[in-house]
Amino acid sequence: MGRNLTISNFKLMKKLLFVATAVLSLGLLPTFAQLGPSGGGQGPHLSGAMSKLFGANQTFSGTMEIQTAGPSGADIVLPGKFNFDHGKSRFEINMSQVRGGGMPANIVEQLKSMGMDSVINISRPDLKLAYIVYPGLNSYAAMPSTEAASSTNLDDYKMEAAEVGKETLDGHDCVKNKVTVTDKDGAKHESTVWNATDLKSFPVQVETKEDGQAATLRFKDITFEKPAASSFEPPTGLTKYDSLQTMMQTEMMKKMGGGAGLPPAQH
Repeated sequence: MGRNLTISNFKLMKKLLFVATAVLSLGLLPTFAQLGPSGGGQGPHLSGAMSKLFGANQTFSGTMEIQTAGPSGADIVLPGKFNFDHGKSRFEINMSQVRGGGMPANIVEQLKSMGMDSVINISRPDLKLAYIVYPGLNSYAAMPSTEAASSTNLDDYKMEAAEVGKETLDGHDCVKNKVTVTDKDGAKHESTVWNATDLKSFPVQVETKEDGQAATLRFKDITFEKPAASSFEPPTGLTKYDSLQTMMQTEMMKKMGGGAGLPPAQH
């Protein structure tokens, strides 16, 4: 199965997977170029500055679509299931649902054949850990969060909003705001936010740009029930690795019939 991958498609597949595991929030958008075998990759982390945008809505579930520039430069849309609980987050995506980005028609089938079409990203800022789970590989990587140094205390962030209009998105009447979040070190994070008046002012859409990387996040089917605690833990019975690089190398080599001399997994 995996033996039939062309070199170009294999490289694109890896880059798309790393985009899927990384593009979750303002805090991770600038890391795209660092992801991959040399960079090691990190799981998602919804930064304190982004969490501040949710206001009083610090527990919710729903779907999230992220639109940003894909590996080819064309816009790519990544939809997935999303859970959030006071900084802890889970984003689950199936690559068959990804749209745009100039992906070859057969790339999803190749991913599926290798057990890599589904990815679950879990961020635990309380533990300073990120989990990246591949159910099809029966494996996950547990790594220090790249945002471990950022404060998770929302009181450390000051938010200023200025209304710029009113619009309707997905049937929700929204107030459109220009928002600036300033952290305790004085760094400013600017975004345009659509706050739904019928959803406790929940930000159903956020447009932001950091370090030249623009992204739009759109939330749908929002419920405010507290997600189960198990949502923010890796599934039991899977093989644990201490880096995404080691997991990808080991599991890919297994699929291709090799694996000799690679670092051992943790069980």
